[in-house]
Amino acid sequence: MDNGSIEILKENLSAVNLSLNRLMYSFEKCSAISLKSIYSDEEFEAFEAMTSRYARTTDMLINKVLRSLDAVEYMDGGTVIDATYNTEKRGIADAQELRKLKDLRNLITHEYVTEKIVRFFDKVLEFTPLLKTVIERLNKYCSRYI
Repeated sequence: MDNGSIEILKENLSAVNLSLNRLMYSFEKCSAISLKSIYSDEEFEAFEAMTSRYARTTDMLINKVLRSLDAVEYMDGGTVIDATYNTEKRGIADAQELRKLKDLRNLITHEYVTEKIVRFFDKVLEFTPLLKTVIERLNKYCSRYI
């Protein structure tokens, strides 16, 4: 087993866990606010932060952690789709679940009009618990290497 690959996996896991902790802080705050048709500036800021944290955490999970896990296990470092299917083979997450998480992340990151980000608030609230569960399963799986 390549110690360099394991170190990269450790660093990426640490980063995604820190990002998840920050996301969950925002998630709790926004869950208490709940969905509305009109948000105060402070409420909008909280939801915008949560949405950004969701996108960043999902990006780290799929593009960093899953790929570094593939490297540790000497799996072909192919496409993002390959990484998601490898994750499904490991029993960490269903490929379709990962696809939903990633698709929402893509929609968020390609929305350039700040006020239109509101349309993603409900999905971020819905998908964040799934993202948390996937990362928890991933941590458990990766504990064999760390």
